[in-house]
Amino acid sequence: MDEKQAIQRLKHGDIGGLEYLVLRYQVKAVRTAYLITRDKGLAEDVVQDSFLQAYRSIGGFDSTRPFEPWFLRSVVNASVKIMQRSARQVEAGDEAEAEILFAELAQNANSVESQVEEIEVQNQIWEAMQKLSPRQRAVIVQRYFLEMSEKEMAREARTAAGTVKWMLNAARKRLRVMLADKE
Repeated sequence: MDEKQAIQRLKHGDIGGLEYLVLRYQVKAVRTAYLITRDKGLAEDVVQDSFLQAYRSIGGFDSTRPFEPWFLRSVVNASVKIMQRSARQVEAGDEAEAEILFAELAQNANSVESQVEEIEVQNQIWEAMQKLSPRQRAVIVQRYFLEMSEKEMAREARTAAGTVKWMLNAARKRLRVMLADKE
């Protein structure tokens, strides 16, 4: 089964199509939600709810468009909404989880010293990300972790590309300032 077949099965009420989509996108969706919520359990709940929402609203999904950006956009929106509703700030996960999330950013290091430096940089980025607003974290996650273009982000958010560009620039500027303060 491929993605298009899974979506068609879902549109015809066959829950088997959802299983394929869960297997394919769950890990990426949980990572995305975690980067915004900073809570593993909450991220898993957001993703579960997002899959259920996708199942309920699949009838309105345009099958000519890719599923992944549509679905991950719903994960981002749900994550941001939950963080905005919640007055509490969830503590960042332990350093091991942060290292795992940023392992994709790490380059192969030849020496122990360069590996230690990379971990320090990853931790600084992680700490700075925690200080961003949920919306700012969302645009950073979409652009750099999901590798979405500004155009894709705007289309999925149903907003102007200029708005996305402005939000992304504001988030990057805030990260730069926070990281410069660390030096």
